[in-house]
Amino acid sequence: MADLSWAETSRLVFQRAKNCCEYCQTCQQVCGQAMHIEHINPAGGDGLDNLCLACPSCNLSKATATFAIDQLTMITVALFNPRQQDWQDHFEWFDSGARIAGKTPTGRATVERLKMNIERIVTARKIWVKAGEHPPANNS
Repeated sequence: MADLSWAETSRLVFQRAKNCCEYCQTCQQVCGQAMHIEHINPAGGDGLDNLCLACPSCNLSKATATFAIDQLTMITVALFNPRQQDWQDHFEWFDSGARIAGKTPTGRATVERLKMNIERIVTARKIWVKAGEHPPANNS
């Protein structure tokens, strides 16, 4: 199979993620911010299995990290990998969909490292929830 162009790769990443962050589930059409194509493992190359869609907040907070500390167990764990793990296994919505809780060590460490519940995003999510635009249906 021939290598995909970056344009085709990008299109496939956006399509697969339904234009929503694969970490915090924020959707591009709701937040109005351009999503980033993120390397799950910074050293893992540009293959589709190492790329995901991330909102600017998650991408910039994750940076090059692949591990973080679960504050409950104080154990270093791998961050959530949207190519290998299911979102609903590691995260759940609370506060009427405005906040994300980690259900596992990986989920908790990812929520903390990616700052998924910082006040500015929680405030925005509350507005999106009232508008019926969040959380995205069937996106996880």
